[in-house]
Amino acid sequence: MTDTPFDPRADVGTLEAVWRRFCAELAEAGAVLSREATPTTALDQAEGLRYLSRLARTSLNMLVDSADPDFPRLFLLCDDKLKIGADNPDNLYQQCVVRGDRTYRITGRRNSVPYFSIGSKANRYAIDGTMVSTGEIEFADMAFGPDGAFEIIVSREPQPGNWLPMADDTTLLIVRQTFDDKRTQVPADIRVERISPGPAAPALLTPAQIEEQLLASAAWTRGTANTFATWSEWFKSQPNRIYDAPQEFFQKAGGDPNIWYGHLYFDLQPGEALVIETPVPACRIWNFQIDNWWMESLDHVHQKVWVNNSMARYEPDGSVVVVCADADPGFGNWIDLAGHRSGTGLWRWINAAEPVVPQVRVVKL
Repeated sequence: MTDTPFDPRADVGTLEAVWRRFCAELAEAGAVLSREATPTTALDQAEGLRYLSRLARTSLNMLVDSADPDFPRLFLLCDDKLKIGADNPDNLYQQCVVRGDRTYRITGRRNSVPYFSIGSKANRYAIDGTMVSTGEIEFADMAFGPDGAFEIIVSREPQPGNWLPMADDTTLLIVRQTFDDKRTQVPADIRVERISPGPAAPALLTPAQIEEQLLASAAWTRGTANTFATWSEWFKSQPNRIYDAPQEFFQKAGGDPNIWYGHLYFDLQPGEALVIETPVPACRIWNFQIDNWWMESLDHVHQKVWVNNSMARYEPDGSVVVVCADADPGFGNWIDLAGHRSGTGLWRWINAAEPVVPQVRVVKL
């Protein structure tokens, strides 16, 4: 018995029920706004509503328009408006959907971005809130041509030269380009293509395919919103300090193994400021950012809500002081709270010789 060939011109009736199911399952993501620990201030709730709309937009791009692993489409996961999981203001995040049983080639030119990494990931955010690494490569591991050109083969089987491993359940490639001066540093050029045998053009869309994609998008939106709300709840249990958790926990959520992540939750009264002090270990890059409850970076285009190694003013002994306050306190490196009395934040050390846990205290200004 053979399968009936797909006839794109056959009458299947209407797909209204599919759309209504998608909308209903997407609406379930709104429950995150009513979780017991979720703040109910006008600002936090408005930001939460906007955040859900952004997650829906990202998920549709990823799982509908960019979902074909035979024709990988590299897209921006985050930008100055789309924000997820303490996105780094110094980063350019790119992503594409792949499959572990395919082989891909990445080509490009390094240009002047100081840090560039690619991770292959098993995206399980819609299932258990994880995005486990199945392979990693970065500039320090790679060989380049005289003009900075590079080629990386992405596959399950080892390859000569620059090779990024995948596993059977690999579903994504995540590119991190990290700058310490976006005004002058040039992003790497990058292109991804499938090179294993496969179709020459994408197949015609079927009702079953678009239904699967829409429902996956709704599940990803719910799963992502709840994953990071749970993180904020954990951080809230240890306010005004760096959250005590093993780095492996953050790696399983898609983190870069070269980065030490120091998350925090701040809770301040009017007139109070959060002061962060730390020596600076030998490292490639460091930065600190302030985020909202939803773990979105704040408006880094128009407000001073982060600091990095090239922007910072250092103390005479080489240490750094960061002050999160409503207005510039006149000491340390000021970070604008941007109207928030509470929220989250993140300190990163990239390739630190010995990561240091910054000390945090609350002061009255």
